[in-house]
Amino acid sequence: MLRISNPANTLDVIKKHRFTLCKKYGQNFLIDAHVLDKIIASADIGDSDIVIEIGPGIGSLTQLLAAKAKKVIAVEIDKLLIPILNETLSEYKNVEIVNKDILKTDLKKLIEAYSGSGKIKVVANLPYYITTAIVMKLLEEKHPLDSITVMVQKEVARRMQALPGSKDYGAMSLAVAYYSEASLVAVISPNCFIPKPKVESAVIKLDIKEKKGYKTINEALLFKIIRASFNQRRKTLQNGLINSAELGFDKARIAQALKNTGLNPAIRGEALDLDAFIRLADELAIQA
Repeated sequence: MLRISNPANTLDVIKKHRFTLCKKYGQNFLIDAHVLDKIIASADIGDSDIVIEIGPGIGSLTQLLAAKAKKVIAVEIDKLLIPILNETLSEYKNVEIVNKDILKTDLKKLIEAYSGSGKIKVVANLPYYITTAIVMKLLEEKHPLDSITVMVQKEVARRMQALPGSKDYGAMSLAVAYYSEASLVAVISPNCFIPKPKVESAVIKLDIKEKKGYKTINEALLFKIIRASFNQRRKTLQNGLINSAELGFDKARIAQALKNTGLNPAIRGEALDLDAFIRLADELAIQA
């Protein structure tokens, strides 16, 4: 297998196809074989696994995934990359290239086509401008995923693992904690990409919880409360909930729920852990 991940081979592919990188899609191609090997090792791909790769680019990571997995479904939004992928991945009969926007893709149908074949794992070098939207889609749609291993902006990786009271702690931190166990794999220098991004990157793995340690009466309400608590970080928790158009609870009901759960009305959302948010959500669900 000719690995196209080194700088010379990547540039050869780009020049051969006269491909121009598109800023709109946040395209930065990995050119460091060691980083790719770290991603493969952390994703722990087995020969019965089904891998959904988001944003395969020119196929540098896809090649390595295909050598390990039973099946790789590579979802690429840029139609100009499809002929390149057809060429660079031509020897891999277990790769299916899908020219779609992952945010508009019915992942349920995609997964059901291969259900029962093995564990389903997501691996991706995500475009930074839509990282949050993609991760939240993968988590909230509750697909039968085993794990999600993604390259993201380092600041986003920090938010995924942030603890209450820190400046990085927010709605994403709580969603990740609710649905998965997060672990940092590596911090990646801009020098590992063509072109070089302006920020450092990180590889993070989310192991999906088969049986969540957290239970709530109304999951949708829980996340509405979480979003309302962080929409205006300087507001108190009580004011954030009162001002939320999503919730619709009056001041008296919110005040009573805070009292019943032992929460100070003047506390800010960033000080609450997931257990506290669940207690508050359950109290408001009961009142409703």
